[in-house]
Amino acid sequence: MVERGWIPNGIDLTRPSAARVYDAFLGGGHNFAVDREFARRAEQVFPGVSRACRANRAFLRRAVEFGVSQGVRQFLDIGSGIPTRGNVHEIAQQHSPDCRVVYVDNEAVAVAHSEMMLQGVRNTGVVDADLCRPEELLTHPVIRSLIDFDQPVMLLMLAVLHFVPDDEDPAQLVSRYMRRLAPGSLLAVTHATAAARPEEMSALERLYAGSTNPAKARTPEWIAGLFRDCESVPPGLCYVPDWRPDGALRPHPEHYIFYGGVGRRSAQVRQHSGEQIG
Repeated sequence: MVERGWIPNGIDLTRPSAARVYDAFLGGGHNFAVDREFARRAEQVFPGVSRACRANRAFLRRAVEFGVSQGVRQFLDIGSGIPTRGNVHEIAQQHSPDCRVVYVDNEAVAVAHSEMMLQGVRNTGVVDADLCRPEELLTHPVIRSLIDFDQPVMLLMLAVLHFVPDDEDPAQLVSRYMRRLAPGSLLAVTHATAAARPEEMSALERLYAGSTNPAKARTPEWIAGLFRDCESVPPGLCYVPDWRPDGALRPHPEHYIFYGGVGRRSAQVRQHSGEQIG
């Protein structure tokens, strides 16, 4: 590690990364000038994008609190990004200290800072892995040491699947993860959509095409298909400000980019013959 102890060797400081830009949107301190400039330009082409990211972060808190209230004590956060205030283990363990949490990302700064943050923190781990390789990810020693897949797990994939290209079949990837989880497990997903502001979203996609993480917004109907192995948790799928809000509903929630919700893994999830993960 070099410079301030959190920048791994070999990081390309000339191109923004999605994890570091998201950190900049949230007002975090683990990003570079190129990421902050990208965030500034993103706000120009899609006014309110930083506000949408903060709303997505607030959704994370409400979703984790819901999971704990349902008796879930295991959390697998894939695409966890760079830790900032209100991380999954902080939220979950505040309500139930026995909760176990594993963070997964493949962005070097996100992994390095997560490892530093979690030193000495019980029942937590961090894994450097690619969500597009579920067999490798789910059999990682850190995950196997902390997560019991015979018991309910909350799987979080927040603001990450729009970075998975069509040729990796993100919907099928979600199904492969869900087939590994015990009945009663929960799936939390948020995903960018262009439904309300297609021209601005197209401009934002073009901007991300020049980063290390090109992004693709998808329709609410496509996002709903990610939950085909789940039973809907009220209020169902919606724009993130409308999912179990703490207070009054916000005006124009469709301006907040991110659409999703929480589903409960059904006992009738399809099992493909001969396929087993972990």
